[in-house]
Amino acid sequence: MTELRLVQVDAFADRPFTGNPAAVMPLDDWLPDETLQAIAMENNLSETAFTIPATGDADYELRWFTPTTEVVLCGHATLASGHVLIGGERVRFRTRRAGLLEVSRDPAGQGYEMSLPAWKPEPRPLPEIVAALGCRAVETLWHPHRYGVVVVESEEEVLAVRPDFRGLAEEGDVLTIVTARGRDADMVSRVFATGAGIDEDPVTGSAHAVIVPYWAERLGRDGLTAFQASRRGGRLTGRLAGDRVILGGRCVTVMEGVLRFEVG
Repeated sequence: MTELRLVQVDAFADRPFTGNPAAVMPLDDWLPDETLQAIAMENNLSETAFTIPATGDADYELRWFTPTTEVVLCGHATLASGHVLIGGERVRFRTRRAGLLEVSRDPAGQGYEMSLPAWKPEPRPLPEIVAALGCRAVETLWHPHRYGVVVVESEEEVLAVRPDFRGLAEEGDVLTIVTARGRDADMVSRVFATGAGIDEDPVTGSAHAVIVPYWAERLGRDGLTAFQASRRGGRLTGRLAGDRVILGGRCVTVMEGVLRFEVG
């Protein structure tokens, strides 16, 4: 019988049952990919993060799985992993497709700061995605890691979006971001990942690696506040620092336990 530690964390949250839940599972060595995927399906959260100890420039290797697939980058599960594994002032993660990521303690004592790559999107027509969202786009943009950004006129329009999830799923594994200027935050967004088995993601760190560079340029400043307007909701800060996006947020541990299963 295999027994594995499991910690469930609400990321980008200052109290339980808000933000985005992630499972963090520290391992000694990698399990087969099909086992990692089965565990993520069993957890049935937006992402399950798996880590193993690393050497060199990183403390841990890190991978993320949704219930249906492995993803290129997951911000909230990286923040959750940092919350679980940080010992001193910072912890570094080596990833397979997103490079080296770092979570550090916020110098002001307000949680954590997380360094992600800045993935600036470029203008591109997205007619099928806009049609599936049923909104009026002011601008549409794309990043090659399959992030589609739809900018609308107001926060009210972001809140009013009622997607055709089947239509979004037909576009494949695309992270779709609807965003606008916010009323009490610099930017507001909602994020849909239907092709990865998640209709609406509660709070999405990787989406802000894409929209922070966009809004920093549009608003003419590097430091921004953000609200992701899902049902759970989540607030975070974003700062453009060269080719990195620094996101700030808190985490709350809500569950700890042991996963048991037989191998073979």
